[in-house]
Amino acid sequence: MLEKCKHSLSVFLDVLASCLMPLIPMLIAASMFKTLAAILGPDMLHWIDASSSLYVLFTFVGDAGFYFFPIMIGYTAAKRFNCNVILGMFIGSIMLHPTFVQMAETGSAFDVYGIPCHVQNYSSTIIPILLSVFVFSYIERFFNKHIPQTLSAIFAPTLSIAIILPIALCILGPIGSIVGEYISNALIALGNMGGLATILSMALIAALWEYIVMAGMHWLFITTIFMILAQDGVESVVAPSVLLAAFTVGGMCLGAMLRIKDKEQRALAFSYIIAQMIGGVTEPGLYGIGVRYKRPFIGMMAGGIAAGLFASIVGLQVYNFLPVASFLGLLSFIGSSTMNLVYTVIGAVIAFVVSTVVTYVLGVNESKNENKEVIKQ
Repeated sequence: MLEKCKHSLSVFLDVLASCLMPLIPMLIAASMFKTLAAILGPDMLHWIDASSSLYVLFTFVGDAGFYFFPIMIGYTAAKRFNCNVILGMFIGSIMLHPTFVQMAETGSAFDVYGIPCHVQNYSSTIIPILLSVFVFSYIERFFNKHIPQTLSAIFAPTLSIAIILPIALCILGPIGSIVGEYISNALIALGNMGGLATILSMALIAALWEYIVMAGMHWLFITTIFMILAQDGVESVVAPSVLLAAFTVGGMCLGAMLRIKDKEQRALAFSYIIAQMIGGVTEPGLYGIGVRYKRPFIGMMAGGIAAGLFASIVGLQVYNFLPVASFLGLLSFIGSSTMNLVYTVIGAVIAFVVSTVVTYVLGVNESKNENKEVIKQ
């Protein structure tokens, strides 16, 4: 049973890698624009104003690389599952249509062919579109096989999209958000129990946070944090864990960089560190190092566990949540004693160092990841 679980996880990560690796150049470019906005803007050097055209340009260019993930994953997933790539992108576009996003923001009731639809905002998510295109590939093959060739050009794509709509929008899309909501509520309830339960829950959140980000479920946690802060003015379970967890990605990338022999991949790993530490973007490191080599994920989780345990023991508290994965996230801990900020810096160092050391010790297996042409495309 354990071997089957390991095999299933390996297959899933291989699928993720094949779908995400072609997007690495775009992720790097987008993260660099976000980095420039963070450095030159009001958050650091104050060289450009937040209302200036240059700052606005850098910001929306950087955001575009992540907001439209469903469309881009629709393309790469369609190539992976051998179906029409344009239709794969079309499914992603449907999930991001302004009307659908607006319904998600307003909580409007909606149904697909009479089937109730739990409307969600799928921007920056991966799993919903990945599952949708996977199922769509079988639907499209069915119609291409059974519809006469003279009619397939019109009816095969139309019927395929018509069938996938309720499956994607009513089942596959919402499932990640629904599962995430239960996880969020369960972890927060566990943390509020105090004692050992709080310690374990913070370690668990920090260890699994980046997986939650990859699944597109992180906004549920972030929304919960804002609700707690609005009510109590302080949050001491989820927010400290997720803010420190970001530094595990930079540590994972550094540990891998010190072991990678290929010069091009080492240079990319270094850019991933900068993207996280300054730009606040963890996706390049997650996909370029974690998904690509798999083993570094163990180092990332080890750093998360260590940082989560430290945060729970010293009682870190967040007063003004900044949902960024860069060093600027440390400003969220300002609002009480000076030691709260000092402990925060120590926690970030622990997350970074432990992830670096564990990843370095475990090493990376480059023999199975020599598809450089994928990176260059």
